[in-house]
Amino acid sequence: MSGTPPPASGAVRSRRAVLVEAGAWCAGVAYPLLLVLAVLAEEELTGVRLLPSALLVVLLVPLLLRRPLPALVLLLAGSFAATVLARDDAGWPYDTQQAWQIAYLQALYSDLAVGFVAATRPRREAVAAAVLALAAQIAAVPYFRAGADVTVSTIVTLVLALATAWLIGYSVAERSKHARALRARAAEQAVTAERLRIARELHDMVAHSIGIIAIQAGVGRRVIETQPGEARKALGAIETTSRETLSGLRRMLGALRQSEGAPLDPAPGLADLDRLVAAAKDAGVRVDLRRTGEPAPLPPELELSAYRIVQEAVTNVVRHAGVPDCVVGIDARAGELTVTVTDRGRGAALGADGYGIVGMRERVALLHGVFEAGPCPEGGFRVTARLPVPAEGQ
Repeated sequence: MSGTPPPASGAVRSRRAVLVEAGAWCAGVAYPLLLVLAVLAEEELTGVRLLPSALLVVLLVPLLLRRPLPALVLLLAGSFAATVLARDDAGWPYDTQQAWQIAYLQALYSDLAVGFVAATRPRREAVAAAVLALAAQIAAVPYFRAGADVTVSTIVTLVLALATAWLIGYSVAERSKHARALRARAAEQAVTAERLRIARELHDMVAHSIGIIAIQAGVGRRVIETQPGEARKALGAIETTSRETLSGLRRMLGALRQSEGAPLDPAPGLADLDRLVAAAKDAGVRVDLRRTGEPAPLPPELELSAYRIVQEAVTNVVRHAGVPDCVVGIDARAGELTVTVTDRGRGAALGADGYGIVGMRERVALLHGVFEAGPCPEGGFRVTARLPVPAEGQ
């Protein structure tokens, strides 16, 4: 099927942007001209008759939003010209009521424009805008004020008003910058936390499985000639463990990629400890699993953390303890879940290289629990994790 392709949306947006830019510049340039014409056309700009001239400033708004500094220059040019032309030459310098009204109204507009520049532009441009506006306002003072004392007080008023507008705009810019920095820092912390979570999951999953596989491979190598049956059993354990590990890795990678075809099996929990006990038994360590307390439904993150803690602790027993058995205790009571893994072996030094203890401690800390790991007074090594169970509805 053929047809004329629609015009590119990018080209349409580009033409529209050019038209908007041109319209903003035309309105901005028209402002000082129309303001001067309005001042010259009226004999006295007081009260309601001043309002139409004051409303001309809306012509500058589109250009101020897009090009603040050029808009400020046009505003100051129109303000200065209108102030000069609005004075009454016949009574000068004593009759300056009309110029006074125009000057202060335009000073208000220019102060607002300077505040906007300070809030939206870099500090150097904001300072330049303030200096330019102050210079134009001070240069116009002799045209609507007479007398040294009055002139000085007027200049002080203009300086204070401009400084106030600039500081307000600058404070808005600083708050915006601080808010952006906080959002960036929060995003970085979220990324770091997610990386740590993935690292813990990978370590707990792979380290346990590779430890079991290494031990089973060693057993199979030693008995393959003398005890073929044991060798086949070891190979079977290696196959089962490796398949489970690959399945877990696929689940994790699929979740990270958000793939529709990735298997979405539930994360392991305390109900899967029997399978973990069987895997440890195949590796030569008998696990005595003891459950006490009142079993109750637990949050998924609590179940996963408890399972990973037991998995890592049992892996350490298999790899480092040098004993044929260990005890795993699961005590579920009101408001707390306690997990303990105890062995009678030599254990591993807490300062040894590795991330097992660190990962378990991080998991418990994330759940606001208490973690302890160290040698037992009577010998061996004990890992204890006390995890608070949130009340229903929390």
